Amino acid sequence: MTQTPIKVTNQRYRLGYHLMPASGWMNDPNGFSYFKGYYHLFYQYYPYASEWGPMHWGHARSKDLIHWETLPVALKPTRPQDGCFSGSAVVYQDKLWLIYTGHHVLDAEKDINCQDQNLAYSTDGIHFEKYAGNPIIAHAPEEESSADFRDPKVWQEDDHFKMVVGSRDQAGLGRVLLYDSQDLKHWEYEGTVSGAKSVDEEGFMWECPDFFRLNGQDILLTSPQGIKATKEQFLNQHNTGYFVGQYSTADKQFERGSFTELDNGHDLYATQTLVAPDGRRVMVAWMNAWDSPMTEKPDGWCGAITLPRELTIKNNRLYQHPVAEALSLREAEVINQEVAEPLNCSLSRHTEVKLDLNGLPTGTILKLADKNNAGFSIEADQDGRHLILTRNSDPENKRYAVLDATDEKLSLQIFIDSSSAEIFVNDGEVVFTERIYWQDKPVLSLNGTTGHLQVFELSAQTNSY
Repeated sequence: MTQTPIKVTNQRYRLGYHLMPASGWMNDPNGFSYFKGYYHLFYQYYPYASEWGPMHWGHARSKDLIHWETLPVALKPTRPQDGCFSGSAVVYQDKLWLIYTGHHVLDAEKDINCQDQNLAYSTDGIHFEKYAGNPIIAHAPEEESSADFRDPKVWQEDDHFKMVVGSRDQAGLGRVLLYDSQDLKHWEYEGTVSGAKSVDEEGFMWECPDFFRLNGQDILLTSPQGIKATKEQFLNQHNTGYFVGQYSTADKQFERGSFTELDNGHDLYATQTLVAPDGRRVMVAWMNAWDSPMTEKPDGWCGAITLPRELTIKNNRLYQHPVAEALSLREAEVINQEVAEPLNCSLSRHTEVKLDLNGLPTGTILKLADKNNAGFSIEADQDGRHLILTRNSDPENKRYAVLDATDEKLSLQIFIDSSSAEIFVNDGEVVFTERIYWQDKPVLSLNGTTGHLQVFELSAQTNSY
Protein backbone atom coordinates (compact mmCIF):
# COMPACT_ATOMS: atom_id res chain seq x y z
CA MET A 1 0.00 0.00 0.00
CA THR A 2 1.36 3.39 -0.98
CA GLN A 3 1.65 5.81 1.91
CA THR A 4 0.87 9.50 1.59
CA PRO A 5 3.07 12.04 3.41
CA ILE A 6 1.31 13.82 6.26
CA LYS A 7 0.24 17.42 5.64
CA VAL A 8 0.81 20.49 7.79
CA THR A 9 -2.57 21.59 9.16
CA ASN A 10 -1.56 24.71 11.08
CA GLN A 11 1.17 27.27 10.36
CA ARG A 12 1.21 28.81 13.86
CA TYR A 13 4.66 27.52 14.91
CA ARG A 14 6.29 27.11 11.50
CA LEU A 15 9.77 28.61 11.67
CA GLY A 16 10.92 31.49 9.51
CA TYR A 17 14.67 30.98 9.08
CA HIS A 18 15.45 27.55 10.49
CA LEU A 19 15.53 24.39 8.43
CA MET A 20 12.49 22.23 9.17
CA PRO A 21 10.68 19.46 7.27
CA ALA A 22 8.01 20.24 4.71
CA SER A 23 5.86 18.03 6.92
CA GLY A 24 6.37 14.98 9.11
CA TRP A 25 9.05 14.19 11.66
CA MET A 26 12.66 15.44 11.74
CA ASN A 27 15.45 14.62 14.17
CA ASP A 28 19.26 14.25 13.88
CA PRO A 29 21.07 16.18 11.14
CA ASN A 30 23.08 13.86 8.88
CA GLY A 31 25.55 14.09 6.02
CA PHE A 32 26.50 17.75 6.47
CA SER A 33 28.79 18.36 3.49
CA TYR A 34 29.79 20.64 0.61
CA PHE A 35 29.48 19.33 -2.95
CA LYS A 36 29.46 21.07 -6.33
CA GLY A 37 28.76 24.55 -5.00
CA TYR A 38 26.13 23.64 -2.40
CA TYR A 39 26.05 22.87 1.27
CA HIS A 40 24.08 19.66 1.71
CA LEU A 41 22.28 18.75 4.90
CA PHE A 42 20.39 15.52 5.41
CA TYR A 43 18.33 14.58 8.43
CA GLN A 44 16.46 11.74 10.06
CA TYR A 45 12.99 11.94 8.59
CA TYR A 46 9.64 10.20 8.75
CA PRO A 47 7.28 11.64 6.12
CA TYR A 48 4.10 9.84 7.14
CA ALA A 49 3.50 11.13 10.67
CA SER A 50 4.72 13.84 13.03
CA GLU A 51 6.08 11.07 15.27
CA TRP A 52 9.32 9.11 15.05
CA GLY A 53 8.95 6.19 12.65
CA PRO A 54 11.05 4.02 10.30
CA MET A 55 13.80 6.46 9.44
CA HIS A 56 14.42 7.97 6.00
CA TRP A 57 17.01 10.60 5.08
CA GLY A 58 15.42 13.96 4.28
CA HIS A 59 17.60 16.33 2.25
CA ALA A 60 18.08 20.05 1.73
CA ARG A 61 20.77 22.15 0.10
CA SER A 62 21.92 25.75 0.39
CA LYS A 63 24.36 28.16 -1.22
CA ASP A 64 24.84 30.14 2.00
CA LEU A 65 23.92 27.94 5.01
CA ILE A 66 20.82 30.12 5.55
CA HIS A 67 18.44 29.71 2.59
CA TRP A 68 17.51 26.04 2.23
CA GLU A 69 15.89 24.24 -0.69
CA THR A 70 14.27 20.94 0.26
CA LEU A 71 15.10 18.14 -2.18
CA PRO A 72 13.61 14.66 -2.67
CA VAL A 73 14.14 12.07 0.05
CA ALA A 74 17.68 10.70 -0.33
CA LEU A 75 17.38 7.33 1.42
CA LYS A 76 14.50 5.00 2.25
CA PRO A 77 14.64 1.74 4.21
CA THR A 78 14.53 -1.37 2.04
CA ARG A 79 11.97 -3.01 4.33
CA PRO A 80 9.23 -0.75 5.74
CA GLN A 81 9.91 -1.83 9.34
CA ASP A 82 13.65 -1.05 9.17
CA GLY A 83 15.45 2.30 9.05
CA CYS A 84 18.25 4.31 7.52
CA PHE A 85 19.70 5.70 10.74
CA SER A 86 22.13 8.59 11.16
CA GLY A 87 25.45 9.02 9.39
CA SER A 88 27.63 11.40 7.43
CA ALA A 89 28.81 12.29 3.93
CA VAL A 90 32.12 12.69 2.14
CA VAL A 91 33.13 13.76 -1.37
CA TYR A 92 35.31 11.23 -3.21
CA GLN A 93 36.00 10.63 -6.92
CA ASP A 94 33.57 13.38 -7.89
CA LYS A 95 30.68 11.69 -6.08
CA LEU A 96 28.87 12.51 -2.85
CA TRP A 97 28.94 9.40 -0.67
CA LEU A 98 26.53 8.88 2.22
CA ILE A 99 27.66 6.60 5.03
CA TYR A 100 24.70 5.54 7.18
CA THR A 101 23.55 2.97 9.69
CA GLY A 102 21.16 0.26 8.59
CA HIS A 103 18.73 -0.54 11.39
CA HIS A 104 17.22 -4.01 11.04
CA VAL A 105 14.25 -5.22 13.07
CA LEU A 106 14.74 -8.93 13.77
CA ASP A 107 11.85 -9.44 16.19
CA ALA A 108 9.55 -6.48 16.78
CA GLU A 109 7.64 -8.11 19.65
CA LYS A 110 10.81 -8.85 21.59
CA ASP A 111 12.51 -5.60 20.49
CA ILE A 112 15.46 -7.44 18.95
CA ASN A 113 17.39 -5.36 16.40
CA CYS A 114 20.81 -5.17 14.80
CA GLN A 115 22.73 -2.36 13.12
CA ASP A 116 25.36 -2.22 10.37
CA GLN A 117 27.10 0.46 8.27
CA ASN A 118 26.28 1.16 4.63
CA LEU A 119 27.06 3.34 1.60
CA ALA A 120 25.06 5.26 -0.98
CA TYR A 121 26.36 7.62 -3.64
CA SER A 122 25.31 10.35 -6.06
CA THR A 123 26.90 12.09 -9.02
CA ASP A 124 24.51 15.07 -8.98
CA GLY A 125 23.95 15.50 -5.22
CA ILE A 126 20.22 14.87 -5.62
CA HIS A 127 19.60 11.27 -6.66
CA PHE A 128 21.27 8.53 -4.60
CA GLU A 129 21.91 4.86 -5.21
CA LYS A 130 22.70 2.37 -2.48
CA TYR A 131 26.03 0.55 -2.91
CA ALA A 132 25.51 -3.02 -4.14
CA GLY A 133 28.15 -4.33 -1.72
CA ASN A 134 26.38 -3.16 1.44
CA PRO A 135 26.91 -3.50 4.31
CA ILE A 136 30.44 -2.14 4.35
CA ILE A 137 30.74 -3.08 8.05
CA ALA A 138 28.44 -6.01 8.77
CA HIS A 139 28.55 -6.06 12.54
CA ALA A 140 30.10 -4.48 15.60
CA PRO A 141 33.25 -5.93 17.15
CA GLU A 142 32.56 -8.89 19.43
CA GLU A 143 32.95 -6.83 22.59
CA GLU A 144 30.23 -4.36 21.48
CA SER A 145 26.44 -4.50 21.41
CA SER A 146 25.24 -5.23 17.88
CA ALA A 147 21.99 -3.38 18.60
CA ASP A 148 23.86 -0.16 19.47
CA PHE A 149 26.39 0.35 16.69
CA ARG A 150 25.47 3.47 14.76
CA ASP A 151 25.97 7.02 13.51
CA PRO A 152 29.19 6.77 11.45
CA LYS A 153 31.13 10.01 10.92
CA VAL A 154 33.64 9.77 8.06
CA TRP A 155 36.37 12.17 7.02
CA GLN A 156 39.38 12.07 4.72
CA GLU A 157 42.85 12.13 6.24
CA ASP A 158 45.66 12.26 3.67
CA ASP A 159 45.01 9.30 1.34
CA HIS A 160 42.88 7.40 3.86
CA PHE A 161 39.39 7.69 5.27
CA LYS A 162 38.65 7.53 8.98
CA MET A 163 35.35 6.63 10.58
CA VAL A 164 34.10 6.92 14.15
CA VAL A 165 31.00 4.99 15.18
CA GLY A 166 28.93 5.26 18.35
CA SER A 167 28.60 2.10 20.40
CA ARG A 168 27.92 0.41 23.71
CA ASP A 169 30.18 -2.35 25.00
CA GLN A 170 29.01 -5.60 26.60
CA ALA A 171 29.50 -4.05 30.05
CA GLY A 172 26.91 -1.40 29.15
CA LEU A 173 29.26 1.57 28.77
CA GLY A 174 29.22 4.10 25.93
CA ARG A 175 32.14 4.07 23.51
CA VAL A 176 33.34 5.49 20.20
CA LEU A 177 35.03 3.09 17.79
CA LEU A 178 37.59 3.97 15.08
CA TYR A 179 37.93 2.48 11.58
CA ASP A 180 40.25 3.07 8.62
CA SER A 181 39.73 2.66 4.86
CA GLN A 182 41.41 3.48 1.56
CA ASP A 183 38.28 3.34 -0.62
CA LEU A 184 35.19 3.80 1.63
CA LYS A 185 34.18 0.20 0.90
CA HIS A 186 36.64 -1.89 2.90
CA TRP A 187 37.23 -0.96 6.53
CA GLU A 188 39.64 -2.10 9.23
CA TYR A 189 38.80 -1.77 12.90
CA GLU A 190 41.46 0.20 14.78
CA GLY A 191 40.06 0.12 18.31
CA THR A 192 38.31 2.41 20.74
CA VAL A 193 38.86 6.18 20.64
CA SER A 194 37.42 6.56 24.11
CA GLY A 195 34.81 5.08 26.43
CA ALA A 196 32.71 5.98 29.43
CA LYS A 197 34.27 5.67 32.88
CA SER A 198 30.85 4.84 34.34
CA VAL A 199 27.22 5.07 33.25
CA ASP A 200 26.35 7.76 35.80
CA GLU A 201 29.35 9.92 34.90
CA GLU A 202 29.55 9.45 31.12
CA GLY A 203 26.62 7.38 29.87
CA PHE A 204 25.61 3.96 28.53
CA MET A 205 25.59 4.80 24.80
CA TRP A 206 27.53 7.44 22.86
CA GLU A 207 25.46 8.58 19.88
CA CYS A 208 26.38 10.83 16.95
CA PRO A 209 30.16 11.00 17.48
CA ASP A 210 32.38 13.50 15.68
CA PHE A 211 36.16 13.60 16.03
CA PHE A 212 38.24 16.50 14.75
CA ARG A 213 41.20 18.75 15.42
CA LEU A 214 40.67 22.42 16.25
CA ASN A 215 43.53 24.85 16.88
CA GLY A 216 45.95 22.09 17.88
CA GLN A 217 43.54 20.17 20.12
CA ASP A 218 41.50 17.06 19.44
CA ILE A 219 37.77 17.23 20.09
CA LEU A 220 35.43 14.28 20.55
CA LEU A 221 31.91 15.62 20.18
CA THR A 222 29.15 13.16 21.06
CA SER A 223 25.70 12.64 22.58
CA PRO A 224 25.94 10.29 25.58
CA GLN A 225 22.76 8.70 26.84
CA GLY A 226 22.15 8.01 30.51
CA ILE A 227 24.40 10.49 32.35
CA LYS A 228 23.05 11.09 35.84
CA ALA A 229 21.82 14.64 36.37
CA THR A 230 23.39 16.84 39.00
CA LYS A 231 21.78 19.90 40.54
CA GLU A 232 22.72 22.13 37.59
CA GLN A 233 24.21 19.89 34.87
CA PHE A 234 23.04 17.13 32.53
CA LEU A 235 19.41 18.02 33.14
CA ASN A 236 18.05 16.85 29.78
CA GLN A 237 17.02 13.23 29.31
CA HIS A 238 20.10 12.76 27.09
CA ASN A 239 22.97 15.19 26.62
CA THR A 240 25.34 16.51 23.99
CA GLY A 241 28.86 17.63 24.75
CA TYR A 242 32.54 17.11 24.16
CA PHE A 243 35.91 15.94 25.42
CA VAL A 244 39.08 17.96 24.73
CA GLY A 245 42.44 16.22 24.58
CA GLN A 246 45.24 14.85 22.45
CA TYR A 247 45.02 11.77 20.25
CA SER A 248 48.16 9.71 19.68
CA THR A 249 48.22 8.02 16.28
CA ALA A 250 51.10 5.83 17.43
CA ASP A 251 49.25 4.03 20.23
CA LYS A 252 45.74 5.11 19.18
CA GLN A 253 44.92 6.55 22.58
CA PHE A 254 42.92 9.70 23.30
CA GLU A 255 44.08 11.42 26.47
CA ARG A 256 41.16 13.63 27.35
CA GLY A 257 39.54 15.62 30.11
CA SER A 258 36.05 15.39 31.52
CA PHE A 259 32.79 15.64 29.58
CA THR A 260 31.51 19.20 29.06
CA GLU A 261 27.98 20.05 27.96
CA LEU A 262 27.95 21.86 24.63
CA ASP A 263 24.67 23.71 25.14
CA ASN A 264 23.04 24.75 28.39
CA GLY A 265 19.45 24.92 27.12
CA HIS A 266 16.55 22.50 26.97
CA ASP A 267 16.57 21.78 23.24
CA LEU A 268 19.75 20.61 21.54
CA TYR A 269 20.88 17.11 20.60
CA ALA A 270 22.85 15.22 17.95
CA THR A 271 25.43 17.54 16.43
CA GLN A 272 26.99 17.31 12.98
CA THR A 273 29.96 19.33 11.69
CA LEU A 274 31.71 20.04 8.42
CA VAL A 275 34.79 21.94 7.31
CA ALA A 276 33.53 24.76 5.06
CA PRO A 277 35.47 25.62 1.89
CA ASP A 278 37.10 28.53 3.76
CA GLY A 279 38.30 26.27 6.59
CA ARG A 280 35.71 27.05 9.25
CA ARG A 281 34.42 24.20 11.40
CA VAL A 282 30.62 24.65 11.20
CA MET A 283 28.15 22.78 13.39
CA VAL A 284 24.41 22.16 13.34
CA ALA A 285 22.23 20.14 15.70
CA TRP A 286 18.66 18.96 16.20
CA MET A 287 16.80 21.86 17.81
CA ASN A 288 14.81 19.57 20.08
CA ALA A 289 15.56 17.00 22.73
CA TRP A 290 13.92 13.66 23.48
CA ASP A 291 12.15 15.06 26.53
CA SER A 292 11.01 18.25 24.77
CA PRO A 293 7.23 18.88 24.65
CA MET A 294 7.29 19.18 20.83
CA THR A 295 4.17 21.33 20.77
CA GLU A 296 4.08 21.40 16.95
CA LYS A 297 3.23 17.68 16.63
CA PRO A 298 -0.57 18.16 16.32
CA ASP A 299 0.10 20.47 13.35
CA GLY A 300 1.53 17.73 11.12
CA TRP A 301 5.24 18.36 11.59
CA CYS A 302 7.93 18.12 14.25
CA GLY A 303 11.56 19.08 14.62
CA ALA A 304 14.03 21.66 13.33
CA ILE A 305 17.73 22.32 12.92
CA THR A 306 19.68 25.02 14.77
CA LEU A 307 21.25 27.99 13.10
CA PRO A 308 24.63 26.89 11.73
CA ARG A 309 27.37 27.82 14.21
CA GLU A 310 31.10 28.27 13.75
CA LEU A 311 33.13 26.40 16.36
CA THR A 312 36.32 27.78 17.90
CA ILE A 313 38.18 26.81 21.05
CA LYS A 314 39.55 28.93 23.87
CA ASN A 315 40.81 27.78 27.29
CA ASN A 316 39.69 24.20 26.53
CA ARG A 317 36.14 25.42 25.93
CA LEU A 318 34.24 25.22 22.65
CA TYR A 319 32.74 28.52 21.57
CA GLN A 320 29.75 28.62 19.20
CA HIS A 321 29.03 31.68 17.11
CA PRO A 322 26.32 32.10 14.48
CA VAL A 323 27.96 31.80 11.07
CA ALA A 324 28.78 35.10 9.39
CA GLU A 325 26.17 34.32 6.73
CA ALA A 326 23.46 34.88 9.37
CA LEU A 327 23.97 38.61 8.84
CA SER A 328 22.02 38.17 5.61
CA LEU A 329 18.90 37.51 7.70
CA ARG A 330 18.76 41.14 8.81
CA GLU A 331 16.08 43.10 6.97
CA ALA A 332 15.93 46.24 9.12
CA GLU A 333 17.46 47.72 12.24
CA VAL A 334 14.56 48.72 14.50
CA ILE A 335 16.41 49.74 17.69
CA ASN A 336 19.90 51.11 18.26
CA GLN A 337 20.25 52.92 21.58
CA GLU A 338 21.88 53.14 24.97
CA VAL A 339 19.84 51.66 27.81
CA ALA A 340 19.84 53.16 31.30
CA GLU A 341 16.15 53.21 32.28
CA PRO A 342 13.56 50.40 32.45
CA LEU A 343 12.50 49.47 28.93
CA ASN A 344 9.66 47.46 27.39
CA CYS A 345 9.55 47.03 23.62
CA SER A 346 7.44 44.84 21.37
CA LEU A 347 9.37 42.67 18.92
CA SER A 348 8.62 40.55 15.89
CA ARG A 349 8.65 36.76 16.11
CA HIS A 350 11.63 36.93 13.71
CA THR A 351 14.11 39.09 15.57
CA GLU A 352 17.75 39.37 16.55
CA VAL A 353 18.53 41.12 19.84
CA LYS A 354 22.06 42.28 20.75
CA LEU A 355 22.57 43.53 24.29
CA ASP A 356 26.02 44.61 25.48
CA LEU A 357 25.97 45.36 29.19
CA ASN A 358 28.29 47.54 31.19
CA GLY A 359 30.08 45.01 33.36
CA LEU A 360 28.64 41.87 34.94
CA PRO A 361 25.13 42.51 36.34
CA THR A 362 23.36 40.50 39.02
CA GLY A 363 19.65 39.84 39.34
CA THR A 364 17.22 39.67 36.42
CA ILE A 365 18.93 40.73 33.19
CA LEU A 366 16.01 40.48 30.79
CA LYS A 367 12.61 38.96 30.19
CA LEU A 368 11.03 38.02 26.87
CA ALA A 369 7.36 37.03 26.87
CA ASP A 370 4.27 37.35 24.71
CA LYS A 371 0.79 38.16 26.02
CA ASN A 372 0.14 34.45 26.59
CA ASN A 373 3.30 34.25 28.73
CA ALA A 374 5.28 32.15 26.27
CA GLY A 375 8.90 33.15 26.81
CA PHE A 376 11.83 33.10 29.20
CA SER A 377 13.94 35.15 31.56
CA ILE A 378 17.68 35.27 32.27
CA GLU A 379 19.16 36.23 35.62
CA ALA A 380 22.65 36.22 37.10
CA ASP A 381 24.17 35.76 40.54
CA GLN A 382 27.60 35.01 42.05
CA ASP A 383 29.04 38.33 40.85
CA GLY A 384 27.28 37.95 37.51
CA ARG A 385 29.11 34.80 36.44
CA HIS A 386 26.36 32.27 37.20
CA LEU A 387 23.47 32.44 34.71
CA ILE A 388 19.99 31.01 35.21
CA LEU A 389 17.49 30.62 32.39
CA THR A 390 13.84 30.12 33.31
CA ARG A 391 11.35 29.07 30.66
CA ASN A 392 7.87 30.34 31.48
CA SER A 393 6.18 27.13 30.38
CA ASP A 394 7.98 25.11 33.11
CA PRO A 395 9.52 27.55 35.61
CA GLU A 396 10.75 24.83 37.98
CA ASN A 397 12.85 23.25 35.23
CA LYS A 398 15.60 25.87 35.04
CA ARG A 399 18.88 25.73 33.14
CA TYR A 400 22.25 26.97 34.39
CA ALA A 401 25.65 28.07 33.09
CA VAL A 402 28.89 29.39 34.59
CA LEU A 403 30.97 32.01 32.79
CA ASP A 404 34.75 32.09 32.70
CA ALA A 405 36.25 33.59 35.85
CA THR A 406 38.14 36.14 33.75
CA ASP A 407 35.00 37.55 32.10
CA GLU A 408 34.50 41.23 32.81
CA LYS A 409 31.48 41.83 30.58
CA LEU A 410 28.21 40.29 29.57
CA SER A 411 26.94 40.33 26.00
CA LEU A 412 23.85 38.58 24.72
CA GLN A 413 22.91 37.81 21.12
CA ILE A 414 19.42 36.32 20.88
CA PHE A 415 17.80 34.89 17.76
CA ILE A 416 14.02 34.68 18.04
CA ASP A 417 12.03 32.63 15.53
CA SER A 418 8.37 31.60 15.49
CA SER A 419 8.93 28.69 17.89
CA SER A 420 12.51 29.02 19.07
CA ALA A 421 15.13 31.13 20.82
CA GLU A 422 18.92 30.73 20.60
CA ILE A 423 20.85 32.75 23.18
CA PHE A 424 24.58 33.28 22.62
CA VAL A 425 26.41 34.67 25.67
CA ASN A 426 29.81 36.39 25.43
CA ASP A 427 30.40 35.54 21.76
CA GLY A 428 29.28 31.95 22.18
CA GLU A 429 31.11 31.02 25.37
CA VAL A 430 27.71 29.85 26.65
CA VAL A 431 24.66 28.99 24.53
CA PHE A 432 21.08 28.23 25.52
CA THR A 433 18.96 26.63 22.77
CA GLU A 434 15.23 26.69 23.40
CA ARG A 435 11.98 25.84 21.68
CA ILE A 436 9.65 28.65 22.73
CA TYR A 437 6.20 28.49 21.18
CA TRP A 438 5.46 32.16 20.71
CA GLN A 439 1.77 32.81 20.07
CA ASP A 440 2.10 36.57 19.67
CA LYS A 441 4.76 39.25 19.47
CA PRO A 442 7.26 38.89 22.33
CA VAL A 443 7.94 41.90 24.54
CA LEU A 444 11.52 42.55 25.67
CA SER A 445 11.71 43.87 29.24
CA LEU A 446 14.86 45.37 30.74
CA ASN A 447 14.85 46.71 34.26
CA GLY A 448 17.94 48.18 35.87
CA THR A 449 20.46 47.00 33.30
CA THR A 450 22.68 49.52 31.53
CA GLY A 451 24.37 49.09 28.19
CA HIS A 452 23.71 49.16 24.47
CA LEU A 453 20.74 47.55 22.71
CA GLN A 454 20.33 46.70 19.04
CA VAL A 455 17.32 44.95 17.55
CA PHE A 456 17.02 43.69 13.96
CA GLU A 457 13.98 42.46 12.07
CA LEU A 458 14.91 39.15 10.42
CA SER A 459 13.73 37.32 7.35
CA ALA A 460 10.53 35.35 7.92
CA GLN A 461 11.06 32.82 5.13
CA THR A 462 14.31 31.10 4.13
CA ASN A 463 12.93 27.65 3.27
CA SER A 464 11.70 26.59 -0.15
CA TYR A 465 9.97 23.29 -0.82
